[in-house]
Amino acid sequence: MTSVLVVEDEPGLREGLVAAVETLGFRALAAVGLGEARRVLGSERVDCVLLDIRLRDGDGLDLLREIRAGAHREVPVIVATAYGDSERTIGAMRDGAFDYLTKPFDFAVLLATVERAVKQRALAQSIVSPAPDPRPATGGLVGTSTAMLHIWKLIGRAAASDAPVLITGETGTGKELVARAIHDYSSRRAAPFVAVNLAALPGTLLESELFGHEKGAYTGASARRSGRLETAGAGTLLLDEIGDLDGSLQTKLLRVLSDGTYERVGGNESLASRARIVSATHKPVRPGEAGCVLRDDLYYRLAVIEIEVPPLRARRSDVPLLVAHALRGSPARAVSEEAMARLAAYHWPGNVRELIHVIHRAAALAGGEVIDVPNLPEALRGDRPAPEPAAVAPDGTLREAVAALERSMIVKALARAGGNRSEAARQLGIGRPQLYAKMEEHGIGKGETE
Repeated sequence: MTSVLVVEDEPGLREGLVAAVETLGFRALAAVGLGEARRVLGSERVDCVLLDIRLRDGDGLDLLREIRAGAHREVPVIVATAYGDSERTIGAMRDGAFDYLTKPFDFAVLLATVERAVKQRALAQSIVSPAPDPRPATGGLVGTSTAMLHIWKLIGRAAASDAPVLITGETGTGKELVARAIHDYSSRRAAPFVAVNLAALPGTLLESELFGHEKGAYTGASARRSGRLETAGAGTLLLDEIGDLDGSLQTKLLRVLSDGTYERVGGNESLASRARIVSATHKPVRPGEAGCVLRDDLYYRLAVIEIEVPPLRARRSDVPLLVAHALRGSPARAVSEEAMARLAAYHWPGNVRELIHVIHRAAALAGGEVIDVPNLPEALRGDRPAPEPAAVAPDGTLREAVAALERSMIVKALARAGGNRSEAARQLGIGRPQLYAKMEEHGIGKGETE
């Protein structure tokens, strides 16, 4: 049976929280402070902890940190306190709290939070972590779909050759990873792999970046500098975003591809390039394509071997493998079935890069070892934003149970306090105005006690 440990030193509130937990059909274990909570954790199976921060025998955050660092690190901890200041909220979430609730409790939200925490605990126990991929490392490329098997074949053929390679595909598909894999599997793997983003620099600087410059070639050129071609040596030079290359530099690159020679900026010495040229782009570069700015003769020189990397929506069967890859080294170790179904069905306009970002974000915010639907971005949860927890209306049965529970807690607190409303409010962890409002809401008369 699912067990929830309630750690609360105010008797009336502790009694109410125990009753609330039991309305869910869970077994409630009560502790009045840190010492008793530690004893319960050491002797009982606990699936969730509902923990007050300010306890008479210490700070609840100390217990939270102990749980996260010890044998019970998989147990979700819901921090519940009357003190909702930013420092404690941030500290609790940083230290691994599943959620942070403030008093006076909205019991519908409290119960929903406990149910979510228990569900995540069950998921963490039932889901087996994905096994490590036994295949050789391919620089982060992952996939066994038909589309990716085709890419593996092309990488192998390209690695066996010294011919220039043009890699095309949408942004985020992994074009640079394909280039690295070609280099890593080629006979040049012991030599440098050098990448330059041609869209990141203006033409005046890009020429020097690619070909180097002589001392005094331009203002600020105080010494000779080697370019990326020279740095690559006998390795691989990746020209990323080749579709953005300036026209004048296209002519100079064409010469490199034609006869393997170039000059540094401001120099007359002809240098020989030994590097293999691999280029990549998400823009149209084929002759005749609308928006293409690449010279036809340069395209044919660059695209001796052409590899088009498929978008993620064309290889949805690879999503679980990519998710497992993204989870390595993260706080979470698995994804629920429902969340995985959402991930596999999404259209991924940002491709693999977007998927990796989503998984890293979800793992950081999950508060446990399993990523579930609520941890995913809005676009993957549904068409409309999820309502705030307080706006979720419980069904009739639960609403009535919550109302009866609140009324019983208030009546008992008033009885223990001898009708003193200030003392009753203190026992319940709420302010006196809130107690008055609740008494009116539940029709509790001035002299009513249990």
